[in-house]
Amino acid sequence: MKILILSVGHKMPAWIQEGFQEYAKRMPAESRIELVEVKPGRDKAEEGRRLLEALPARATLFALDERGKAISTADLAGLLGGWMREAVQPALAIGGADGLDDAVKSRAARAFSLSPLTLPHQLVRVVLAEQLYRASSILAGHPYHRE
Repeated sequence: MKILILSVGHKMPAWIQEGFQEYAKRMPAESRIELVEVKPGRDKAEEGRRLLEALPARATLFALDERGKAISTADLAGLLGGWMREAVQPALAIGGADGLDDAVKSRAARAFSLSPLTLPHQLVRVVLAEQLYRASSILAGHPYHRE
C-alpha cells in the first residue's frame, strides 16, 4: 500500500525535508509514504483545486484539519490496519498556511486532527510521517511505541 500525502508548500527548509525523509524511510515496504507537494496558491480555493487535481482517481481522501475528529496514535494504527486489509489507497491532505479549502474538506471521506494545537503546515508533514511510522510499528509489534 502507498500512503499519499498531498501537501501545500514546496521549497521546505532542510530540517523539514530531513525530518520527513527520516520517518518515510523507516516505513515498512507494505505501507510506503509518498509526498506530493502542491505549489501554494493565491488563496485557499486555488490551493484546494490543486490538491484535488493531484488526487489519484482511486485514492480515498482524508483531510487533516485542526477542527476534524481528534485521533490518537492507536486510532491511527487502527485506520492504517484497516486501509491495509481493505486495500484502500489513502491520500492525506495538508493545507497551506490558511488551512484546507472547504472543497477539499467536503470531498474527504473523513477529516481528522493530529492535535488541538494549530500547527504550522510545514511541521504537520513531519508529525504525520512520524505518526504513520509509529502506527505501523504498533501493527508490527515493534517496541518503538511505548504506552
